Amino acid sequence: MRLPPELLAAIQCEIARVNRRALARAVEQLSEDYKTADFRAPLIQDEAQRAAYLAVRVPATYAANWRVLTEIRKLAPQVEVLSMLDLGAGPGTALFAAAEVFPELEQATLLELAEAWLPLGQRITRQSMQPVVSQAQWVRHDLRAGWNSGLHDLVIISYVLGELAPSLAEALLHRAWKCARQFLVVIEPGTPRGFSVVHMARATMIAAQAHILAPCPHNLACPMAGTRDWCHFAQRLERTSQHRQLKQAALGYEDEKFSYIVAGREPLPAAAARIVRHPQKHSGHIRLTFCAGRSIETRTVTRSQAQLYKLARRAEWGDVWDSVE
Repeated sequence: MRLPPELLAAIQCEIARVNRRALARAVEQLSEDYKTADFRAPLIQDEAQRAAYLAVRVPATYAANWRVLTEIRKLAPQVEVLSMLDLGAGPGTALFAAAEVFPELEQATLLELAEAWLPLGQRITRQSMQPVVSQAQWVRHDLRAGWNSGLHDLVIISYVLGELAPSLAEALLHRAWKCARQFLVVIEPGTPRGFSVVHMARATMIAAQAHILAPCPHNLACPMAGTRDWCHFAQRLERTSQHRQLKQAALGYEDEKFSYIVAGREPLPAAAARIVRHPQKHSGHIRLTFCAGRSIETRTVTRSQAQLYKLARRAEWGDVWDSVE
């Protein structure tokens, strides 16, 4: 997948403001900071660091947001999402993804604490041809405090909870759920630490009587919790030549790994299972690993199972799987 052209153009315009060497140093430092996951102080503090984030992290976070939101569209194709609230919006990445997935979207409110992100995000979103993006309401607000934003069909907390202390993250979830008319989305990096944050969010939502719509096919205890495994998925995105140069990468693409949940007010038809690993596709058989509720299970589908084999050949990591017999 690629970034929307208008978002890519806006990012390149912002990056052009920064000295090339300073940008390269900021990209390297940003990568190291995210590896250590030390969020006691803000990681993004100056113009070069913001440009580095736009260059190498916005494409990845856009890809993860787009992938998660498409799961809602698949699960509820007839449901209209007319309004969204983005908590910790950064430069507005999730809004671009939401506008792509939900063309019916009419109104968006973006809350962000970092003062410098607001004018930058407004410059980026105002370049969009989509009114819901260009006319989005930006609000400077500390998510650790309460707010009164009313109800929204969709509430997104993307790559934010993991930067908060557990007690603050849980309080934010409760406030966010009160604002969600239909769906609450939580996305974190696809690491053991990111999964632990999402697992906490899942437990909090279940306790609040929410229905876990994705990726879990159930509201039961997570079979990966407390193990050395963790639930995560990946979305491939295309790198620009500048992106490759800044990351000193040879490949023309990268796979953004992420963990997530979608919680809903109403139940939706549940799949029997979800594929939680890359399908192992061999000559004559395909091996699938999926979450089926109480356990992680593995099935081998052979060529002799003609119809099932055809489905398995098209199956990808993260897809739902209804044939677990």
